[in-house]
Amino acid sequence: MRRDPGQRPPCVVVIGVSGVGKTTVARLLAQRLGVPFAEADDFHSPESVAKMSAGVPLTDADRGAWLEAIGRWLRERDRAATGGVVPCSALRRRYRDVLRAACPDAFFVHLTARHEEVGRRMSERSGHFMPRALLESQEAALEPLEADERGGAVDAGPAPGAVVESVLDLMAETENGANGPWPTTG
Repeated sequence: MRRDPGQRPPCVVVIGVSGVGKTTVARLLAQRLGVPFAEADDFHSPESVAKMSAGVPLTDADRGAWLEAIGRWLRERDRAATGGVVPCSALRRRYRDVLRAACPDAFFVHLTARHEEVGRRMSERSGHFMPRALLESQEAALEPLEADERGGAVDAGPAPGAVVESVLDLMAETENGANGPWPTTG
């Protein structure tokens, strides 16, 4: 797919529980779309990282400044017409509302996978501050996208490249009525 003249690159938020593959898919998606990538984990305060590393779930107060910073990044990409992709748990509707307030045209991709698969992935990764012990609290907090939220769910079980293809298909299906298909590179 190629970009139509005047078509703006998308701002995409890849959401889901920790360990579902948000960062891997978001990086590949950003490459395919030819847009900037930002890692939402980099927007966390040192205090929040310490809490999560200790197995303590964040409160809404802990998440406020983090979500606002991610929202600013999305708004800046939207205003600059560069688009961008960011992986961000955004488990609750109200968290996505913060991001949507900053970037109303943000497209949300909810990656889903079975509990056992996510737990296995979390157990196999190294160097990440989020312990497997917090998976259950994330799953309990998760509020799937609602019908009025722009985006959709994609199974994160297949290989990352296949997941990205499913995301691009979802975006094309969702956006065909508005702007035509999203452009990709390669």
